[in-house]
Amino acid sequence: MDLTTHYLGMVLKNPFVPSASPLSRSIEDARRLEDAGAAAIIMYSLFEEAVTAEEEAMVRFLHHQETGFAEADSFLPAHYDFSNGQERYLENLQALKTSLDIPVIASLNGTTPGGWISHAQEMEQAGADALELNIYQVAADTEVSGSEIEQRYIELLTQLKQQVSIPINMKLSPAFSSMANMVKQLEVAGAAGVSLFNRFYQPDINIDTLRLSASLQTSTSAESLLAMRWIAILHGRTDLSLGATGGVHTPEDAIKLLLAGADVVHLCSLLLEQGPTAVSSILSGVEAWMEEMGFESIDEVRGRVSQQAVSDPAEFERVNYVHILDSFSHGPGVRG
Repeated sequence: MDLTTHYLGMVLKNPFVPSASPLSRSIEDARRLEDAGAAAIIMYSLFEEAVTAEEEAMVRFLHHQETGFAEADSFLPAHYDFSNGQERYLENLQALKTSLDIPVIASLNGTTPGGWISHAQEMEQAGADALELNIYQVAADTEVSGSEIEQRYIELLTQLKQQVSIPINMKLSPAFSSMANMVKQLEVAGAAGVSLFNRFYQPDINIDTLRLSASLQTSTSAESLLAMRWIAILHGRTDLSLGATGGVHTPEDAIKLLLAGADVVHLCSLLLEQGPTAVSSILSGVEAWMEEMGFESIDEVRGRVSQQAVSDPAEFERVNYVHILDSFSHGPGVRG
């Protein structure tokens, strides 16, 4: 059975790639992911805010101190005596490349063009096989239009491409008004792939303290259906690699995304809940299904139920909405 797939110009042994998570901070966990069958690994993200904050703190500490004695300035430490988040990230990247046989994809997370993105070149030099740009932005400014938000994505991608020659994957939010057009713009601008979708973590309200509270809610299988729909729509309409992320907890979830047209299926919440070995359960479940159905390769599976392949393409659009509402019926004893 041939499970190989093409992703960001690379040939992977199978379509299952752990997405950015704390697991990639540990060399031991990364090895366990590889041993369980992961075909590549995406590192945890280096955040724009973290890079900027450290740089500003260093400037304040080293260059804005009033010692009162000119000769005392020579006792201030040099900036290269300190290890920052970027250097630690590069060290981790190099360690992963040394320890693993599978590709390692670095990850940048930010929202604005700026100096932080220049660090991508150092990631490439440290051995990253590709780079994922995770633009996590809540468009809350009433004065900023949707087209301006789209242009920010293009600008960030353009600036990043000036820094590196390795493939760039764009991790997108589901909030664009014209997702298909946005993907096409990114393809024209030079992206190698897209991951659908970035999962926004929502703030909660503590009704006792009347304050906002931060809580991590892992995904559910139902969330994967959003990515499934858009990958099915995009399959065959773009040359970009299509990655599905969010809500993959069972082999059935992964199979649906492959049938829709995904080149790779990303795993995160499942791994955080069950550990790295959960990759093997997904992999074996998909293999068992393929054998039962008579498929000999992932290529035979991919896109079999994409929008272009089904008898009624409108099922992926408004018709699906109407059919779901029409199919609803009240439970026993419930009156309309």
